[in-house]
Amino acid sequence: MNKASIARVIKHTGVLSYHEVPPAFLVPALQWGSFAPKTQFSTSAAIQFPRKKPSQRKRNPDNNPNRGVSALRRTGLKNPVSMSKEHLPQPVLDPKKRSKVQVDEDHPLWGFFNKGKTTLSTPGEDNAHGRAWSVEELRHKSWEDLHSLWWVCVKDRNRLATEKHERARLKAGYGDYESEEREKEVRMTQRAIKHALTERWYAWEDARKLARDDPEINVRRRRRLYTPQVMEDTLSEGEVEEPPRTAAASGA
Repeated sequence: MNKASIARVIKHTGVLSYHEVPPAFLVPALQWGSFAPKTQFSTSAAIQFPRKKPSQRKRNPDNNPNRGVSALRRTGLKNPVSMSKEHLPQPVLDPKKRSKVQVDEDHPLWGFFNKGKTTLSTPGEDNAHGRAWSVEELRHKSWEDLHSLWWVCVKDRNRLATEKHERARLKAGYGDYESEEREKEVRMTQRAIKHALTERWYAWEDARKLARDDPEINVRRRRRLYTPQVMEDTLSEGEVEEPPRTAAASGA
């Protein structure tokens, strides 16, 4: 550090002697007057970003005249928002005064809700179910009964899936175990229905192959598919063979 720099530091800091001069590593911080900028900095938006003339302003890409208005200054919008000036309807707080929407009681969307038509079922309602249908029981059912039972299971599974999603959204924390147990029984019933239908399909295929190889059955005809080779009504009385009599039948 030369004498001129030390003199500037003494003049700037106001010390009286060289012994009071600060250490050398602090001298650059005390030489503010030597490199201080002539412009004055400010956090004000008007100083940092001065307004341009209307001819120098760039057009906003979205044509929004209120672009750049800061909400932190609590100035709000300079111009009214482009919306209708009509008064918005107020919500009706009293449930008795609310208008009731007429909904069909047999609407298919009610299949996604429980019998009480509520959003969530209680654990007791989900737990109130019986066992699954067995294959032995379903073998005696008709095609229409199996078809109806299948879609009842589908509706029940859709309802359980809807309530599961709603419980996860609301973070209810209950009903998951009862819902899963009910869904297991429903899926076992659907599996039994598929088993019974598969057995009928194999039985139908076996019968079709036997009928195709049977000379008395003509699968190409629409009427009188079965034509026996010997008709009982065409035989005469003399041609009918009587069964042999036994000793017990003759009374001996």
